[in-house]
Amino acid sequence: MSILEVRPAGERALLIELSDLDSVLALNGTLLDHPLPGQAEVLPAARTVQLSFSTPEQARAAMHLAADIKLGESAASTGRLIEIPVHYDGADLAAVAELTGLSIEAVIDAHCEQQWTAAFGGFAPGFAYLAAENDTLQVPRRDSPRTAVPAGSVALAGNYSAVYPRESPGGWQLLGHTELQMWDSHRDNPALIAPRDIVRFRAVPARATLSEQTTAQPSTPPSSGASAVKGPGLRILDSGLQSLLQDEGRAHLGHLGVPRSGAADLTALHQANRLVGNHPARAAIENLTGRLEVQAQGDLVLALAGADVCAEITPAEHDALRRPRPAPLNAPFALLDGERLRLSPGAAGLRSYLSIRGGFAVEAELGSCSSDTLSGLGPAPLRGGDFLAVNPVRSGHIVGAPEPSTLPLPEAEGHYLLRITPGPRADWFGASGLIRLTEQDWVVSSDSNRVGVRLSTTDEGLPLERTRNGELQSEGVPLGALQVPPNGLPVLFLADHPVTGGYPVIATVREADVALAAQLPPGTHVRFTLDSSGTLNPATR
Repeated sequence: MSILEVRPAGERALLIELSDLDSVLALNGTLLDHPLPGQAEVLPAARTVQLSFSTPEQARAAMHLAADIKLGESAASTGRLIEIPVHYDGADLAAVAELTGLSIEAVIDAHCEQQWTAAFGGFAPGFAYLAAENDTLQVPRRDSPRTAVPAGSVALAGNYSAVYPRESPGGWQLLGHTELQMWDSHRDNPALIAPRDIVRFRAVPARATLSEQTTAQPSTPPSSGASAVKGPGLRILDSGLQSLLQDEGRAHLGHLGVPRSGAADLTALHQANRLVGNHPARAAIENLTGRLEVQAQGDLVLALAGADVCAEITPAEHDALRRPRPAPLNAPFALLDGERLRLSPGAAGLRSYLSIRGGFAVEAELGSCSSDTLSGLGPAPLRGGDFLAVNPVRSGHIVGAPEPSTLPLPEAEGHYLLRITPGPRADWFGASGLIRLTEQDWVVSSDSNRVGVRLSTTDEGLPLERTRNGELQSEGVPLGALQVPPNGLPVLFLADHPVTGGYPVIATVREADVALAAQLPPGTHVRFTLDSSGTLNPATR
C-alpha cells in the first residue's frame, strides 16, 4: 500500500494517486481522523483521493505533506455494518450467471455470502461503489445502457456492487431490488451507505416490483398555484426558458455523491445580493437567456445582476396614471405592489440574477436552497403561478449603490480568455496537448448547460488527442475541470457537474474565470491561457 503521486487539481485541490483500493481506504481514514491544515473535503475514488482545501495557499502547503503521509492498515473496518434485504428478481440475473459460469442460485449466494466495502460515492447522491471481497462476481457493464434504471435496483459492474438511489440511466447488470430508501435528505445521515461502511446483502422473497413512488423527486417552491397568498413576495408569471433558485450551493458533500450546485456565476449572485443589502449567500432567481416576468405582492426592493438584459416595469392594473419605466441593471430599484417586471434578452451574457431585499423564504435542503439540475436536490424549477415569499426585512438590510457590471469583456481579437492550470491528467495528452488547447480558438456549443460548457472546434481547429491508451477509473473532478471525452472536445465543468468522472482532465480553469464561462452564450469563441501564478507542482514519493 503506497502513495504514488500527488497531482494538482486546480487552485485548491490535490489528486492523490495510490496503488490500490486498500490504500485509498487507508488514506481516506487517515485524513478523516487526522486532517491536514485547511482540509475541507476528502473524496475517495477507485485509485485516487481528491483532497480539497479552503484556500490555494493551504493546498500549496499540503502538496509535500500529503506525499509523506504514512499509511497504516486499511480503515475499511471503521465504518458501520449495513444489511440490505434484496428481492433477487433482476432483469440481468441470468446474464450474470452466464458471464460467471455459475447458476442463478450460486450468483445469489455469492452476492450474499461475501462482505462489500463502501469505497467511494458515485454519480448521484447516495450511490456508493461497493468493493467486493473476492472476484467471483466480476462482470462487465451492459453493452447497451438502460435509459432508466428504477430506484432501489441492486446491480453489478466490474468488481463492484451498488444500489441505485433514484431512477437514472445506467449500464450496470441488475440482480434485483431493495425497498430500503438509499437517500433521504431529511435524515441526519442522508446517505444510507457512506464510505468505509461494510455492506451485507440478504435474500428475501420477491414481492411487488419497484413502483415509481420510490423515485426521488425534487422539492417544490414554498408556494405554487394561483391561489392567494398573504404577505409580500413575487408571483412568477412567466419563467422563461429556465428560472431556478440558486445560492452558494452545498459544500463538502461530494463523498456522498452530492454536487456543489449553486449559482453558475457566483460573482453576479454576490453582486445582486449586495445591492439589496442581503448576505452574499442568499438565494436569488437565476434566469437563463433573459426571459422572465414577475409581479410584486407588496412593495419590494429588487436588483438585477449578471447578463445585460432589457428590463421594464409596468404599472399595476389599478394605477392607470403611471407609465412603464425601465428597471436599472446592477443597482437596487423598487417594484411596488401589483407592478410587473419583465425581462427580455439583451446585448451580452447568458444568466441574470434577480435578488430581493430580505431574501426569498425558501426551505433549505442539505444547507442550501439551490436547484441542482443533475441530482434533483433542492427546489423544482420555477414555473408560471409559483409564489415566492420574502423574509422579513430587518435592520442591516441597507441597499447598496449602483455598481459596474461584472460581465466579462472579449479580447481585441473577439474571443474570451480563460486562465487554466495544467492537470491533473495533462500527461494523457503529452506536451502537444496543452499546446493545441491553448493555441487555437474553441467555440461554445449549443448543448451546454449548468453541468458544463461543451466546446467544439473552429473550422481551422483540431480536437485534442490522447497519447496513451486505456480508460481512466472514476476519480474526483473539481469545479472548472476541462474533462476530455474520447471525441477530443473538452467539457468545462460548471456548478452542477458530477463529483466524479471517468475521462481525463487536461487542465482546470481558474475559479475566478468559471463565472465568466457561465455567461458565454452558444457560438462564443474562447481561448485558454496557462496561468503559472500559484501553480502546484506534482509531488512523488
